[in-house]
Amino acid sequence: MLEPIGNQYVVARPVYSANAFAEEHKKKDRHHKTLLDHLKLCCRCSSRKVKEIVFSLLPIASWLPEYKLKEWLLSDIVSGISTGLVAVLQGLAFALLVNIPPAYGLYAAFFPVIVYFFFGTSKHISVGPFPVLSMMVGAAVVRLAPDDSISTDPSNNSTDDSLTNKRIMVAASVTFLTGIIQLAFGILRIGFVVIYLSEALISAFTTAAALHVVISQLKFMLQLTVPAHTDPFSIFKVLESLFTQIRKTNIADLVTSVIIVVIVFVFKEINERFKAKLPVPIPIELIVTVIAAGLSYGCNFQQRFNVSVIGKMEKGFQAPAAPDTQVFQDAIGDCFTIAIVGFVVAFSVASVYSLKYDYRIDGSQELIAFGLGNIVTGSFKGFAGSTALSRSAVQESTGGKTQVAGILSSVIVLIVIVAIGFLLEPLQKSVLSALALGNLKGMLMQFAEIGRLWKKDKYDCLIWIMTFIFAIVLGLGLGLAASVAFELLTIVFRTQFPKCTTLANIGRSNIYKNRKDYSDMYEPEGVKIFRCPAPIYFANIGFFKQKLIDAIGFSPLRILRKRNKALKKIRKLQKRGLLQVTPKGFICTADGVKDSDDEELDNNQIEELDQPIDTTDLPFQIDWNADLPLNITVPKISLHSLILDFSAVSFLDVSSMRGLKSILKDFVRIKVDVYIVGTDDDFIEKLSRCQFFDDEVKDSIFFLTIHDAVLHILMKKDYSASKFNPYQEKEDKFDFTINTNGGLRNREYQVMFSN
Repeated sequence: MLEPIGNQYVVARPVYSANAFAEEHKKKDRHHKTLLDHLKLCCRCSSRKVKEIVFSLLPIASWLPEYKLKEWLLSDIVSGISTGLVAVLQGLAFALLVNIPPAYGLYAAFFPVIVYFFFGTSKHISVGPFPVLSMMVGAAVVRLAPDDSISTDPSNNSTDDSLTNKRIMVAASVTFLTGIIQLAFGILRIGFVVIYLSEALISAFTTAAALHVVISQLKFMLQLTVPAHTDPFSIFKVLESLFTQIRKTNIADLVTSVIIVVIVFVFKEINERFKAKLPVPIPIELIVTVIAAGLSYGCNFQQRFNVSVIGKMEKGFQAPAAPDTQVFQDAIGDCFTIAIVGFVVAFSVASVYSLKYDYRIDGSQELIAFGLGNIVTGSFKGFAGSTALSRSAVQESTGGKTQVAGILSSVIVLIVIVAIGFLLEPLQKSVLSALALGNLKGMLMQFAEIGRLWKKDKYDCLIWIMTFIFAIVLGLGLGLAASVAFELLTIVFRTQFPKCTTLANIGRSNIYKNRKDYSDMYEPEGVKIFRCPAPIYFANIGFFKQKLIDAIGFSPLRILRKRNKALKKIRKLQKRGLLQVTPKGFICTADGVKDSDDEELDNNQIEELDQPIDTTDLPFQIDWNADLPLNITVPKISLHSLILDFSAVSFLDVSSMRGLKSILKDFVRIKVDVYIVGTDDDFIEKLSRCQFFDDEVKDSIFFLTIHDAVLHILMKKDYSASKFNPYQEKEDKFDFTINTNGGLRNREYQVMFSN
């Protein structure tokens, strides 16, 4: 509908009341099923529904029948053997991080793979011991089963067997409870928890954990008796103990460790650089292990150089045992941290391969798979596992197509457990420590992330640095909690202090950008366009209000109070007959009027000044931008329209709604029209539900775009064609198409202008 104003026409925009809005959404609801209908649909039992449930809980049922035997089996066999050999060595090495005999690391490399074969959704990750997780389990073990003697060799004959057994039980119980937590998370379908751990946080945390691993392995590489520490600053206490005993270093272990670390690093670099030319990566871990074990046995290193070796490795499996419920009570916090970190690391690695090979993984199902795997592993006295990056890389790079490669790798581990484990008895523990350090190269190289993040995002860089510091200083458990809290704090900080900007038109087009970024800008006279790029909530509503005041150059509340004060004075002059109104303005016949601007006001007077300006009792209208009677001063403002770009405002809370409504009312009461653009229906629906609209703040202030709002303002304010430069046409008659949402809906109006 068009209404004439002078010789032009202005759009008469439809206004929708709350009742009309509710009626509109009732129509939409008819196209959606009710909650009861959905429940009935979900509870229907059909063959298709049963099949979906089975495939969801047992992913193996979906991919195993489609297994391409001739094309994939050979690749999976090669991959399985290669991965299995690496898993054996890493299981032995990472058991040292848990402070239990190395043989128990083989259980951690065997049982999770079997369970994941049936319940996992990734085709390429290798499940089992992970150094960071082993370190975290070891911290809980040392805290709940501290050293009773100065010896740090749990497999040595002089070590107290009861302490060793206690530590094994603590590790198993922690693993069991970790599995229960992961299983519960999976059943409740809350795999989304990973979204609260950013890439920067995970990178920094794993780097700090890798450094913890390096420090913890030094005692085996140097063969020193270092007491374990789990409290904050523990890493510095371990270093202090190492340096005070440095003269007691076993030279044979040190030389062996250094040689193996160098060899492993060199060959891993060769594997990385020539991976396109090598049919399979060089199994350097296996080669150095065989050579080191042979030399240690043939030259009798244990007797000649007093080196520490793996020692007795019993054949077969330990009998399953019930977990210690007392450990559950003492280690619940550690278990939550281990459960989350283990899942996050595994899910991150699985996501990389799922994107590379274009298949879907289910986060909640992964939690179920890892949870069941840890429960079974804990029952057989193993320790918690996830996925090692290097082992998964071996499984994928050697041609692994499915988890058949994983099950074959577990066969290799099984052979070692039941048959040939005794061949590893003369192997030095320093060799295992060196192999563990060799597998940390990728994580230690993540220090380069600092420079990359600094160039891309300062906040992410700060998260990386602070996470690393927290994990190093406070330890892995407290460090992770502090890191997550700091990460969430940065999110609050970003939204609490958004970079609000003032927009203007670019090049006489329908594009509006920051005024500071372009030279050829057009801003309609008396119009301000203000953009808020973040949600508005209780913590930043004050900041939003202040930024808005800074952008427009005045406080609407202050102007309102000034005008109401001036209105009271004008009424007094008019009642006394001291004020005459002429076409040219006011004439005051009094010598002066006392200015009470500096007088202190009580609460009632302040509330009175905050009310809308009412001049209905006066025989004239007041132009607040014109000259007023003597000694009556009111700031003059040229602004008549304000456009708020809320296209990036995803939500408002109740507190911010009250603040926003107060701001809008202040503008409306000083005759500044406010328009909001870029919001969606849900945003407006929430405002209506919270009774945001009233006689002053109407539901007709919303437009789809800034350009639509600007066109409406220019027409409403009766701009002449000469002032309408950015939209001027050569012909005498021209059309405009304005897309508005009429308060709550999308509409198109054709507006005809004539000169």
